[in-house]
Amino acid sequence: MSYSVGQVSGFAGITVRTLHHYDKAGLLSPSDRSPAGYRLYSDADLSRLQQILFYRELGFPLDEIATILADPQANALDHLRARHRLLNDQISKLQRLVEVAEQAMEVQRTGVELSPEERFEVFGEVTFDLTYATQAHLKWQHRESYQRSMARAAEHSKEDWAKIMAEAADWRRRLTTAFDAGEPADGERAMDLAEEHRQHIARWFTPCPTDVHGRIADGFVTDPRAFALTVPPTEQRPGLAPYLRTAVHANAVRRSPADDA
Repeated sequence: MSYSVGQVSGFAGITVRTLHHYDKAGLLSPSDRSPAGYRLYSDADLSRLQQILFYRELGFPLDEIATILADPQANALDHLRARHRLLNDQISKLQRLVEVAEQAMEVQRTGVELSPEERFEVFGEVTFDLTYATQAHLKWQHRESYQRSMARAAEHSKEDWAKIMAEAADWRRRLTTAFDAGEPADGERAMDLAEEHRQHIARWFTPCPTDVHGRIADGFVTDPRAFALTVPPTEQRPGLAPYLRTAVHANAVRRSPADDA
């Protein structure tokens, strides 16, 4: 039996243009010609096309498919195993992206109920990093302290946020002044600034015991995005994040658990 290009296109559910491309690439050329010179595909050609479409469905590039089909001794199983691993990796990444996208939609409800113009007016260059916030949401969403912090944020008005940012700006100015002056990170001035930061979190967002504050400060060193939410990049200095972390932990040592209100 022989089949025209149009018939094969209909059988296989692919376009005539795709068949022409396979022919031009040397991947699948019709075995016969009609008396009028039209290309005709044999049953063997259709069997080869079925293999091509199978590999294409799995995502194999055409050159790799050509390699597999060109060598009867080629170990197709090795190619399939490699593709299987790749597809599983892609599936895992896509599943993660779906999860992150779903959570990101929730993270948009951060409670900062301001228009884009108001956000810029209040926050300036202290920008909200969605990737960081999404990861934090995925990690802490079931913790009561995180939920309470998000709920408190939802209650803040534009005026509240303006006060929060003004307090933070004044605190950052004094922190960088102490750092630039060479004040020791475990000295009284630095520890007082660390305590002020802890109280700021507790006053505006959620109770912040010294152990929790310590974990927050550890994040300043391990994740630049976390530190950027506290000290904008333009105000940062090399070594400032470790300096603040040391001050936070030193402050925790000097305080008693009863002081953690």
